[in-house]
Amino acid sequence: MEILVCVKRVPDTAENEIEVAADGSDIERDDLVYSVNEWDNYAVEEAIQLVDKAGGSVTVVSVGDEEAEEVVRREMAMGANNGLLLSDDAFEGSDGKGTATILKAAVEKGNYDLILTGALADDGAGQVGGMLAAMLDLPFASVVNRIEVMDDKKLKIGREIEGGNQEMHEIDLPCVLSIQTGINEPRYVGIRGIRKVASVEIPVWGTSELGVAADSVGAAAARVKRLDYFVPDLGEGAEILEGSLEEVADKLIEMLKAKGGIK
Repeated sequence: MEILVCVKRVPDTAENEIEVAADGSDIERDDLVYSVNEWDNYAVEEAIQLVDKAGGSVTVVSVGDEEAEEVVRREMAMGANNGLLLSDDAFEGSDGKGTATILKAAVEKGNYDLILTGALADDGAGQVGGMLAAMLDLPFASVVNRIEVMDDKKLKIGREIEGGNQEMHEIDLPCVLSIQTGINEPRYVGIRGIRKVASVEIPVWGTSELGVAADSVGAAAARVKRLDYFVPDLGEGAEILEGSLEEVADKLIEMLKAKGGIK
């Protein structure tokens, strides 16, 4: 089974205090620590486990600048066989459709049985997987938290639905699935794995390699544009707790005790 997993480099919320820029155009990105998107990491782990059982290979692909190469290498150190970086100045500012357009071109240059994305990324839209499937005219399922290989033409998948319920489906291959966290436990990436892939050449494809028209992607082609970032005003009686995670947790516990919420 040949599997392509789409991954994204995002700010690590566990390592950063996220603040809105003064002009409201973005978050403050100076000195941020970045990592692979959490949902995408689960998708890579699931792909590796599927290949361990059924055979094949895993390729990870990321759309971004040259710094996105670090998350591609990380997922290769985790166990993915191949990496691919889609990078071009023309890609800057792409909306969900633009990103899906870029990924579609990469998919069509390969021969994949299964394409995985994370259910969400840092903007929370959860749209790229569905758009990619539609552009490729492939079956699609979202928030998938279970995958079983039935044969070389079908998968059995589980989806998390409202109320914590589970629904099961059969889906034809090739297909696109958006993976939910909790489907597995991503493995630890050790220094040996990092060293193993440190010198591996990662192909970089831009508009010319992909055959994508520059005016079909990027900020100029984006139909959805970000207008503003802001922190909502405090509601009546609301209080924002500041400090480290441990300090905030301690303050919250004391407040709950004071108000009779816990004993």
